[in-house]
Amino acid sequence: MTQKIIILDFGSQTTQLIGRRVRELDTFCEIMPYNKFPKDDPSVIGVILSGSPYSVHDPEAFKVDLLQFVGRVPVLGICYGAQFISHTLGGKVEKADSREYGRANLETVDTTNPLFKGFEQHSQVWMSHGDTITSIPEGFEVIGSTKDVKNAAFWRDGVWAVQFHPEVFHTLQGTQLLKNFVVDICGSKQEWSAASFVDSTVAELKAQLGDDRVILGLSGGVDSSVAAVLLNKAIGNRLTCIFVDHGMLRKNEFNQVMDDYKVLGLNVIGVDASAKFFADLAGVTDPEQKRKIIGRDFVEVFNAEAKKITDAKWLAQGTIYPDRIESLNITGKVIKSHHNVGGLPKEMHLQLCEPLQWLFKDEVRRVGRQLGMPEHLITRHPFPGPGLAVRILGDITPEKVRILQDADDIYIRGLRDYKVKLSGEEARKVLAAGIPADMKDGEIEVSLYDQIWQAGAILLSTVRSVGVMGDERTYEHPVALRAVTSTDAMTADWAHLPYDFMAKVSNEIINKVRGVNRVCYDISSKPPATIEWE
Repeated sequence: MTQKIIILDFGSQTTQLIGRRVRELDTFCEIMPYNKFPKDDPSVIGVILSGSPYSVHDPEAFKVDLLQFVGRVPVLGICYGAQFISHTLGGKVEKADSREYGRANLETVDTTNPLFKGFEQHSQVWMSHGDTITSIPEGFEVIGSTKDVKNAAFWRDGVWAVQFHPEVFHTLQGTQLLKNFVVDICGSKQEWSAASFVDSTVAELKAQLGDDRVILGLSGGVDSSVAAVLLNKAIGNRLTCIFVDHGMLRKNEFNQVMDDYKVLGLNVIGVDASAKFFADLAGVTDPEQKRKIIGRDFVEVFNAEAKKITDAKWLAQGTIYPDRIESLNITGKVIKSHHNVGGLPKEMHLQLCEPLQWLFKDEVRRVGRQLGMPEHLITRHPFPGPGLAVRILGDITPEKVRILQDADDIYIRGLRDYKVKLSGEEARKVLAAGIPADMKDGEIEVSLYDQIWQAGAILLSTVRSVGVMGDERTYEHPVALRAVTSTDAMTADWAHLPYDFMAKVSNEIINKVRGVNRVCYDISSKPPATIEWE
């Protein structure tokens, strides 16, 4: 039985980061709505309560019955989770004199407590709360304080609470704290790994699918590709893959991807349905409507092809954990819809199989390497299911797609060709991500493409800007370039690309792409922005 940590989500933007950090400790975890604790699951070895945008005093604040798990398994409350524990068990939570936000240092920390084992005095933590715990419940003991927050951390048998966020990068020993909780306190055996996932998932797929035939909708990205190879390992030639070209892939991508799938030995049917998608998207400018039309058309095209495989009983998809989390959070507010999330239309008469549904993106890549897939497929940047349709502001036309494909091709090729030398922490991060690189004299050399998480060009087709080419006035579109660094796409920082690279790419796009006379660079992070513009 796989051990698991349950993370109860109270609506924090960093809940997924908690999950990511726990997975980095080779421990399976599941993020669940605050009111969905699995009472009868014997595999649960610990519970973490997340932060929240609410105050514990708000009428609409999310609440949970602590008796479901307190006393049964170790509990860690973070920020709102800590305040909820205090408020519920008899402590006092009050409005802070000023919002406690940003870096702070633990002026006192009890390193004899198992939660703070290995901590340094004055260790930096990250605060982000408007309320503060002014008194802790009877029987609890303070084990950490900052200059302004006396009750920064406290505990009582089996229950720990911290007002800071150990999951964020700015809490320098946050990983150590989570390791202390997950491994030492909860007793994780740290058995969650790419190898164990492949072995257990292949066995589960064989049991789940039996002798049934499965159809998989390929997108060309790493998620669906890894799902296909995993399924092929489990059921072999009973898997049929369908790759639908909606006309908004990257330049020459359809043919390149089909060639890659032949190398992998997959049975793939390629369908060019671009004319249908362009016709149905004509005049549509709303981003959500674009996504819904593409999702609907994909199902129609896919269904028409799938009907030709008369004995198929399952549809497999490369849905991963962030897709599911981001499509609908616990407040019920959609951030953006994903066309492969939310079940299947009844007319498809197929059951759904999602072998990667619990994995974060970097875990998918580790699984791909475990399966022996070619590196260029594994390191491929994430690409939105609707393709360039959500990177073109305004309505979609074949000419706009052509403009963006050409600009994007110059940008991505430039990122692959430009090499950078890294050392120290930067080199360690790249190597830890599994990107192949040879260390020489303490340095590694990698392409910009491999150093960043995701990149792409965006066509601002609703905007025209004045320019001059030769002696002539131009009135054409700007293109925005986007590149971000991340570990799981739940948060992302804009990549600091070298000026000489940006100058070269900008010059090449403007000179070679008809319809573009200006290039900009997007320097917004997620949050508050998302990675994609639409």
